[in-house]
Amino acid sequence: MKTIWTLAITTMALSTAACGASFPEPTQRMADAESAHRSALELGAGNQPAAQLHVKLAEEQMARAKTRITEGDNKAADSLLIRSKADSELALALAREQNANAAKKTATDQSNTTAQTNASQGAVQ
Repeated sequence: MKTIWTLAITTMALSTAACGASFPEPTQRMADAESAHRSALELGAGNQPAAQLHVKLAEEQMARAKTRITEGDNKAADSLLIRSKADSELALALAREQNANAAKKTATDQSNTTAQTNASQGAVQ
């Protein structure tokens, strides 16, 4: 009787371990992380000091996730890809902010130049 209980407990433990070990490959998360990274690079985040660190972190996390996938640790890869996407999205936001500030400065300078030109020509009193 004791042997049957031991066998039953061992079987349940192995079944539970096997179920916990099967985590699907995070292919969609990989695609999302790569897409966010590509968007950040296309907007110039790799060339902007405020965003460069986050671009680099995203790249490192994607590389580590790919390694984890080949090792069969899909759960860790999934977590790394979530972080990678978040870093890419932050880099994208920082790049957009810097581009908007540059456009604002250009528009302000152009407006000031136009006002000075108008004043020198007597258009403004």
